Amino acid sequence: MRIVERTAAGTVQSRFIEQVPGTNAQMRGPAVLAFDVGGTDMKVGVLLGPSIASGPVPVLDLRRIRTPRDAARPGDAVVDRIVELTWQYRRTHPDIEVAAIGVGVPGLVDGNAGIGILSLNLGWSDYPFVQRLSERLDVPVAFGHDAEMAGWAEFRLGAARGCTNAMVMVIGTGVSGAIFSDGRRVVGGGRAGELGHALVPVPDGSLQRLECIGAAGAIARRYNEASGSAADGARGVLRMAQNGDSVARRIWSEAADAIAFNIAQCVAILGTEKVVLGGGLAQAGEALFDPVIARVDNLLTFQPRPGIVPAELGENAGLIGSGLKARELLNSGQATL
Repeated sequence: MRIVERTAAGTVQSRFIEQVPGTNAQMRGPAVLAFDVGGTDMKVGVLLGPSIASGPVPVLDLRRIRTPRDAARPGDAVVDRIVELTWQYRRTHPDIEVAAIGVGVPGLVDGNAGIGILSLNLGWSDYPFVQRLSERLDVPVAFGHDAEMAGWAEFRLGAARGCTNAMVMVIGTGVSGAIFSDGRRVVGGGRAGELGHALVPVPDGSLQRLECIGAAGAIARRYNEASGSAADGARGVLRMAQNGDSVARRIWSEAADAIAFNIAQCVAILGTEKVVLGGGLAQAGEALFDPVIARVDNLLTFQPRPGIVPAELGENAGLIGSGLKARELLNSGQATL
């Protein structure tokens, strides 16, 4: 059920209530409150106990609201909203014990130190999220990168479950993700997973960053520059390619080649056995997966071909991953994402 509310300040809030069978007070137990902070919107929802890693994830009162922005105090604005929402949920659901919270944010992140190193979009630099939230909330706080949270959810519960060596690539306006080797996520001091900044070859012989060729925004931009006409986003480029537009076909093919090159490099270096593609561009289905799979097959030599599959958890993967990290923190006393 979806309810649209307008606050006194005029902010539109879309509130989603997901009816989950069996989520009565007796089975809830300690719960975690998960936050997925994006550049435009943030999502929040209750993930119910006793375990959220052993089957379908029950989510209660899932909401999407605008991410608060304050140029003078960008990190504080987000923390203020998280604290406000935490108390709102406690009042709305007095029978649920919120035992921990999980927060995923964009940009460069040091999850172990609880610091948002840098977000060019939202504006913070070296902001101590966990310290600030812990000072104001009486529960443990788990923290990490939003794309890494989504990757962890797919690794534990989604399309990469059961694998030990996997890559989750989220392709939208940019390209980011999470890489798992021997069952553990590659952290790199908070800088691993910036797949969009890896260099890939392009037809003129130069090297470009992957997100300049293979991201959804780049596909539309490159088509507009090459054709002199405006495309309706990456979906529009794909439609024109399917209708015989030679420029659109070339731009789409080059994007698929760039994504495939990145995947092949990970397979050769890390032995990646499963690649999960998520984000808006993955919604293209066979039009993306077929050329990527074929190109990866051509690029690899003796290495086993990885399974290249769509993400399973959809747009809530980041939220679920935040809840998973909060649950790990609650159960073990330390985050293991």
